[in-house]
Amino acid sequence: MNKKLLTNTQIFEIKNYFSDKLCQKLNLSFVQAPLFLPANNGVNDWLNGVEPPIIFKAKNNSSYEIIHSLAKWKRIKIGEYQIPLHNGIVTNMIAIRQTEDLDSIHSYLVDQWDWEMHIEKEDRNVKYLKNIVNKIAKSIYETQEFLCKKYSNLKRNIDSANVTYITTQELEDKYPDKTPKEREYLICNENKGRLIFLMQIGGKLKSGISHDGRSTDYDDWTLNGDILVYNKAIKSSFELSSMGIRVDANSLKSQLHEKGMYEKAAKFSYHQNILSTKLPLTIGGGIGQSRLFMLLLNKKEIAEVQVSDFEDKKESL
Repeated sequence: MNKKLLTNTQIFEIKNYFSDKLCQKLNLSFVQAPLFLPANNGVNDWLNGVEPPIIFKAKNNSSYEIIHSLAKWKRIKIGEYQIPLHNGIVTNMIAIRQTEDLDSIHSYLVDQWDWEMHIEKEDRNVKYLKNIVNKIAKSIYETQEFLCKKYSNLKRNIDSANVTYITTQELEDKYPDKTPKEREYLICNENKGRLIFLMQIGGKLKSGISHDGRSTDYDDWTLNGDILVYNKAIKSSFELSSMGIRVDANSLKSQLHEKGMYEKAAKFSYHQNILSTKLPLTIGGGIGQSRLFMLLLNKKEIAEVQVSDFEDKKESL
């Protein structure tokens, strides 16, 4: 079989197998996802608060913006669809991020499993967060094992479904003279073959800086994190997922004030509904599809698993 055609076949096998595992373990149902939302209504992902979305005007003079992710949209849908407790939704999300710096693992196109679960107040704790991370880790590991049994030439990146947990402050304490990205590489390199869950991203550390930027209005910065792994093909740390327990009224207010964004957010119905406790409590995140394809298929370039525009005009899939 042609190499590119084989890669396409393997990609769809991964999508189908992993989707089934994720839905089984987290009680998720697939829903249709939008490519764009009404402009300036506060529902699109603000990312780090500085990346502008692509905005276009339709024939009827209405303005729309291409999504960055569906973090907030999913929480609204959990309520609209009346999803029961400890059940959720998942989409095959496609987004465009026009300000992305292109390299071997980034393109303008972002594809991910965007998922969200309905939880209750008692679930807003680290123990519950870790329980969900463990289920995602098992889905990733089981998908790797399925693929490696079918294609014996593929090399394993993950030795087990076990997860190493560490907070951003613990990581800074461990490597105080390193940058955040250097710390991520070091912890992944020390734990080759294991998935890492780096917790508590967004707030300031003892050094006075944040480990990484996080939008103020979906993850609770004390109850979130990234799933990382050492990628043997590119010899680097590799982010597979960003996720977390979503903000409640108190954490939203605190995070908005910390970033000086309270006045901007307070005018939107999404934020008003959280502050007045009208939206359901949820946990959710995004799991990178092209990232998982790269990892499981031992690919060095995102262009090998995705059709987009790339640095130096690399030939895409």
